[in-house]
Amino acid sequence: MKLVLAEPKFLKDSVNIISELVNEVTLKIDQNKIELIALDPANVAMVIFRLLSSAFVEYEVDKPEEISVNLDSLKQILRRAKPRDVITIELGKKNQLTIKFKGESSKTFNIALIDLEDKQQKIPDLKFPLRVELPSIMFDESIEDMGVIAESVALIAEKDRFTIQAESKLNTAKVEVTPDEEIKIIINDSNPVLARYSIEYLKKISKASKLCDVVLLEFDKEYPLKAVFRVMDKLDLQFILAPRVSND
Repeated sequence: MKLVLAEPKFLKDSVNIISELVNEVTLKIDQNKIELIALDPANVAMVIFRLLSSAFVEYEVDKPEEISVNLDSLKQILRRAKPRDVITIELGKKNQLTIKFKGESSKTFNIALIDLEDKQQKIPDLKFPLRVELPSIMFDESIEDMGVIAESVALIAEKDRFTIQAESKLNTAKVEVTPDEEIKIIINDSNPVLARYSIEYLKKISKASKLCDVVLLEFDKEYPLKAVFRVMDKLDLQFILAPRVSND
């Protein structure tokens, strides 16, 4: 197995974001992609990550591989990669993953693979009554805004607007956007749809805005939120977040 990546941010930033939710993961590597499906320890959020073979300048996978790694260890190594470095990933000897950076200098790191109990995570089959597309940086900034007010945030979808709001005993905050060339709202219900989610988790999820320009949100009342960050022909990073109960 030999994988050569000329754009380090797709792996570096993704691992940095995912490691905020899960620590030990199994990477499934086949001829088309690197895939990760994991549930956070509290069973509140699922992350689904796919880095496609077309994102690499060289992608040699003779047979499917499953390797388990500590994401914190991998994150520390990837932090040493500079934006213009070329990253090469190979399976090394002695149950190790070899990671090389080639730029102004050549660096080699070996990270130990770990034994992880095989827990096949099944992606839930969710049906949503609505879809909202908006600039990912707008979503990230809105969640940061709400974070100064409360521990949960309400997402409200209507045909003519999308609202992100938070309230505490003393304070309230609200961000409203209306459809335009950048913001799209598709909703089947004629009534507003409101759902609440943890601000702590949303802050971690919204950091994926650094990977792409647009985020796709799907949700329903007292139903999980699905957030999708996608770079065409390169990567797909999705989060499924459990709702906060209505009496929270």
